[in-house]
Amino acid sequence: MHLSRRSLLQSFPGIALASLLARENSPALSFPQHPPRAKRVVQLFMAGAASHLDLFDFKPELIRRHGQPSDFGEPVEAFQNGLGPWLRPVWDFKPYGQSGKMLGEPVSALGPVVDDLAFIHNMVGKTGVHSQGTLLQTTGFNRPGFPSAGAWVSYGLGSMNENLPAFVVLPDHRGLASNGTKNWDAAFLPAQHQGTIIYPGTETPVADLFPDKRASFVSPQSEADAHRLMAALNHTHAASRPGDDRLDARIRSYELAARMQLAAPDALDFSQEPAAIRAMYGIRDDRREWPKDINDAEEIDIFGRKCLAARRLLERGVRFVQIWSGNDNGFPRRNWDSHEDVERDHGPLARGFAHGAAALIKDLKQRGLLDDTLILWTTEFGRMPSTQGGKGRDHNPFCFTNWLTGGGIRGGVTHGLSDDFGYKPLDRHNPTEVYDVHATILHLLGINHEQLTFRAGGVDRRLTDVHGHVIRKILA
Repeated sequence: MHLSRRSLLQSFPGIALASLLARENSPALSFPQHPPRAKRVVQLFMAGAASHLDLFDFKPELIRRHGQPSDFGEPVEAFQNGLGPWLRPVWDFKPYGQSGKMLGEPVSALGPVVDDLAFIHNMVGKTGVHSQGTLLQTTGFNRPGFPSAGAWVSYGLGSMNENLPAFVVLPDHRGLASNGTKNWDAAFLPAQHQGTIIYPGTETPVADLFPDKRASFVSPQSEADAHRLMAALNHTHAASRPGDDRLDARIRSYELAARMQLAAPDALDFSQEPAAIRAMYGIRDDRREWPKDINDAEEIDIFGRKCLAARRLLERGVRFVQIWSGNDNGFPRRNWDSHEDVERDHGPLARGFAHGAAALIKDLKQRGLLDDTLILWTTEFGRMPSTQGGKGRDHNPFCFTNWLTGGGIRGGVTHGLSDDFGYKPLDRHNPTEVYDVHATILHLLGINHEQLTFRAGGVDRRLTDVHGHVIRKILA
């Protein structure tokens, strides 16, 4: 059931109240502070710890030493028992683009756009525990209670479309990753900045946006009357509780949900896309159309739908889109935590994300949107160069890979190298941390990361804590 635009607008005398409350929850400083190179961000998150050694960080020394006893030159505390012999890259690598960047076979779909990417191979984490490592990459802290990067961007810059959320999350279709919704929580920021979950391609992409099918007795008029009543009650409630931002968030969420009834279905309607665009993303509406020579067509189709949804949301003004690959449940694994078999686990997921990500980059570029859209590929940590059980790899928080592309990024470059085994950064005194990546993202959005703060618990908190340097070498 849809409401007319007029009835929606007439339903909310509380909009003025929400606007007044929102001003009290706005940043003290005005952003952007300097001319931004990007207006919006996409974060591609590989949940479970993707292996840099098998996808992006080619190590010939592992090929030469394959099967030999591993010797790290120092005591190593493995997460499990993954200190077996050296393990060569599971797939062959080939050079791509003018940069000659070496890519593993499962991510070869990124070959045509590799010269747009800037790789960081000396990323380090603080923990080999999935939940902590994931929070560190999503929030800048390895414990709960801190806002997601998307929430900080929403808080600092606001929305570019009042009919859609500023921060949207597209989870893995099989379930949530470690920490669940804490990965996109607003924490102590005003609650309206938390991520809104959308499942593209499902019967109900946005939960509870429309009345349940069983509620056939709900008419447009009765729903409008209910909204007016809620607005009046909220106004009375807020007047007696000044400074309580929970009510503000609830009012704003109701208002946004009403506006989304008009905007969200349009944004997620793939039938508006030409067949060639859907095919580029690997979307096949009829499973019989899936190519028989692509074993991983389902992963490609599903991740491609998320990427196409992301493009349609971005061009309609969404600020931050978080796309997840991998969940926290299920066996055989459908996440990146490949303790038992890297080829089995990584193969389908890698081909799925690479196909969708490459299509998204190409599509944004042909529409002139890549120039001011920043894309980050990340994971919670890497995997060890030694084997676990012959076919798997254990956790490696000491070194892993990120890559970025889009607004303000210089493509075709590599910043920061890992050692010959991909075990630790080559220069152990100058690693790259998530604070640096977050500082760089905020800088490209026109924000000084040290000045985007929020007072919580007597402390001026920020996304980068007390750390972070802009990575100048990857800036265009």
